[in-house]
Amino acid sequence: MEDNTTNEENTQDQLHLTNETDNENNNVNFKNRIDLSELQDGVAQIKNEIGKVIVGQKGMIDMLIASILANGHSLIEGVPGVAKTISARLLAKSLEIDFSRIQFTPDLMPSDILGTSIFNMKTSEFDFKKGPIFSNMILIDEINRAPAKTQAALFEVMEERQITIDGHKYAMDLPFIVLATQNPVEQEGTYRLPEAQLDRFLFKIDIDYPNLEEEIEILNREHAMQGGKKIDKITAFLSKEKISRFQDLVNQIIVESDLLKYIADIIINTRNNPFLYLGASPRASIAILKASKAFAAMSGRDFVTPEDIKKAAIPVLQHRVIITPEREMEGITTKQIINQIIEAVEIPR
Repeated sequence: MEDNTTNEENTQDQLHLTNETDNENNNVNFKNRIDLSELQDGVAQIKNEIGKVIVGQKGMIDMLIASILANGHSLIEGVPGVAKTISARLLAKSLEIDFSRIQFTPDLMPSDILGTSIFNMKTSEFDFKKGPIFSNMILIDEINRAPAKTQAALFEVMEERQITIDGHKYAMDLPFIVLATQNPVEQEGTYRLPEAQLDRFLFKIDIDYPNLEEEIEILNREHAMQGGKKIDKITAFLSKEKISRFQDLVNQIIVESDLLKYIADIIINTRNNPFLYLGASPRASIAILKASKAFAAMSGRDFVTPEDIKKAAIPVLQHRVIITPEREMEGITTKQIINQIIEAVEIPR
């Protein structure tokens, strides 16, 4: 009897120790190898500031913040009145950086945005007067309103962060982010952006109408403001130095080799897809890599997951691939094809 009692007690003690060990393992806190706490706080503050004015549009705000962290440019497309311009202005206001807004028109010349050389009578030399492009964040309103030569003037500055005029190179002050808007409905008097221009944008962000609840909230906020300025509610708190530091942290986010192959498989499938006339370029794969790192950092992770890549795929690819005319006539969209490709590619385990 004593032996049986002793064995039962030993068994209970072992079970108790096992349960304690399991509980300890369940409560383990896996710390990031990269400290992202300050970055997460900064992202939360930006969202909080913009949320004081903008109702909904969380996906757009996430992608705008991700584009800054990934040091990329964004093209925002939506019908008039869905807060494209005001969102970009509010984002710039929440950051302690220089901001310029350029309204593109059919008579806009490259020198109107880049700057021009003016002859100085006193020194008998030409002085370069910088244009509005010399800023940290530039909002280009209705980018498809300007002619091709003005659009082409943005090529070098968007890719190289510099311009060359009269043989002299002028570097942009970092960070340098271009946010451009365009209206997909009204196409009279517009100039379609060429593929080479579109490829410079990290994201193409589509903005939809708000739902009923959001529409009511918009009206309530507008009524409560009683004519006050929306932008006055926003407080700037992130400096240039912090943004540069956050961008460096995003570059350090860990990506496993099987996920790099996953990105490559998605890109290769766009080139072999019979529904697409033009597939994605290597710049697109690099864009997905940078964007997925930004999404991972915003989620507080120092490593990329397949979900980050999926989240980045549509806004990165939808403006870089061209659907065949036959499929376009059938009403099939690039988003649908990209989703089909993502579903067809095996996810790394």
